[in-house]
Amino acid sequence: MNQERTELFSMLDGIRAVIFDLDGTLVDSMWMWKAIDIEFLGRYGYSCPDDLQKAIEGMSFSETAVYFKERFDLPLTLDEIKAAWIQMSIDKYRFQVPLKPGAGAFLAMLREAGIRTGIATSNGRDMVTAVLDSLGVAGCFDTVSTACEVAAGKPAPDIYLKVARELDVPPASCLVFEDVPAGILAGKRAGMRVCAVEDEFSRPMEAEKRRLADYCIRDFGELLSETAYVKKKPEAEGGVKKAQAAGKDGTHDGA
Repeated sequence: MNQERTELFSMLDGIRAVIFDLDGTLVDSMWMWKAIDIEFLGRYGYSCPDDLQKAIEGMSFSETAVYFKERFDLPLTLDEIKAAWIQMSIDKYRFQVPLKPGAGAFLAMLREAGIRTGIATSNGRDMVTAVLDSLGVAGCFDTVSTACEVAAGKPAPDIYLKVARELDVPPASCLVFEDVPAGILAGKRAGMRVCAVEDEFSRPMEAEKRRLADYCIRDFGELLSETAYVKKKPEAEGGVKKAQAAGKDGTHDGA
């Protein structure tokens, strides 16, 4: 086993909770936001600037609305901006956004192992509810929080610390999955281990992601071959190490 596979094999050692970013990490949705930005700004005579996605990376839904209003001098209230985005995105979330490869099976494995799970997203509550319900995975999470519910969005650690409190798990026993540098920084600043997930949207940031994160994966399917035989978290250990040592085999369906 090479060093990279050894690191993945030990990723869940001592971990009592796994916290996921949503867009670009757990679900394949970043493709639609660039299209929405182009259409939305076009309504007011603007083209979409090349630096826009990097500028708003990690911002909460509300912080992004403030940024758009101030940068583009939009003749809308913040609530009107957010309402327009919800209207433009909600059907896409319900019908066009899939889970990332292997995500469904990985969530099932975590639930079976007794590892708590949460979502820490910069998105708005309406869209989060729509996509989790449509994919049938809302029940896979012990808690879901949005960055609109904390003082500052990513890369501040607030959202990850909030989710850890709600899960009643110390930050040092949490593992974060993220797809962009701002989110990776948020997890690290919260005192958590972070695994970067590849996404087409963030491909130009790949070197930065690898530099910041503790681990990197192409997709969640990579983790299944190393952890699929984990059955249940031993109560005394708070992790999966003893279950791995027991050598029990099991299989899971793909996402």
